[in-house]
Amino acid sequence: MSSAKKQIEKLKKNVEKLEKQIECLEWKRAHLEDIREQGLLFLRTINREIEEARKLISKQNRELKRLNLDLKREKNKSDNLLLNILPKEIAENLKQTGKVIPKMYDSVSVLFTDFSGFTGLAHTMSPEELLKELDYCFSAFDKICGKYHLEKLKTIGDSYMCAGGIPVPNKTHAVDAILAGLEMVEFMKIRHDQKQRSKLPYWNIRIGIHSGNLIAGIIGRKKFAYDIWGDTVNTASRMESGGVLNQVNISKETNDLVSKIFRTKYRGKVEVKNKEKLEMYIVTGFKPGLKNKKNEPNSQFWKEYNRINLK
Repeated sequence: MSSAKKQIEKLKKNVEKLEKQIECLEWKRAHLEDIREQGLLFLRTINREIEEARKLISKQNRELKRLNLDLKREKNKSDNLLLNILPKEIAENLKQTGKVIPKMYDSVSVLFTDFSGFTGLAHTMSPEELLKELDYCFSAFDKICGKYHLEKLKTIGDSYMCAGGIPVPNKTHAVDAILAGLEMVEFMKIRHDQKQRSKLPYWNIRIGIHSGNLIAGIIGRKKFAYDIWGDTVNTASRMESGGVLNQVNISKETNDLVSKIFRTKYRGKVEVKNKEKLEMYIVTGFKPGLKNKKNEPNSQFWKEYNRINLK
């Protein structure tokens, strides 16, 4: 075979081989194109699912945020309700430990109020009118207690009870209680005059204050109530029941604590229920130089007040 023919045969074989290689590569390319299309489709599906998952996460995060806010609001409501029932310090202790151990206080001032003529007038009023008027008076007393750092303890019918020097002890509790008592009397005088102008009958108030030691705390496991116990409480109640209408009646023990701040009038020993006669005083006003033209405590009064607190 000539050299040219051999070269031709060789070239033909090479061409055939290359054609087979091309055919194989074209098949692979077609296969890869098919895989690529499937990959792109799969990729689009994955991207879509990722986007939907992100949207769901965003939605659930918003829902989680809303639920957390709702939970926080409910907790605040619960805390506020607890603070309406218990002093802040006691409420915190109860939340942390689940109990509050009653505590002895060496010096506390207890204030009682009672409305004279309430029972008779109650028969002339509807239950709604009666409750509305009691709420009006006691809401004002609540504000006064807050103003003078007294702890409201409870109301029993038309009687209101609060105390100074608990749950956080202080040395001005007797002064605070008398300031509150005087303001309560003034409030009731104004309310009485309003009713009189409308030709409506109204009740008067008696206020009694006594200072001494007592136990304060919570007992029981249900319907928690912060309360106080001891003879100081009983004596304060007697100061109220043996008091004078529209005056602040105080015990000798309270008078001894405020003698440099308030003018008082000695009433002598007064007969009281289930006790020996007790010495009582009526608060008649501020000591000279401790009030302004409006008959309110002046700057000198508060200097003396701070001095008592720093003793």
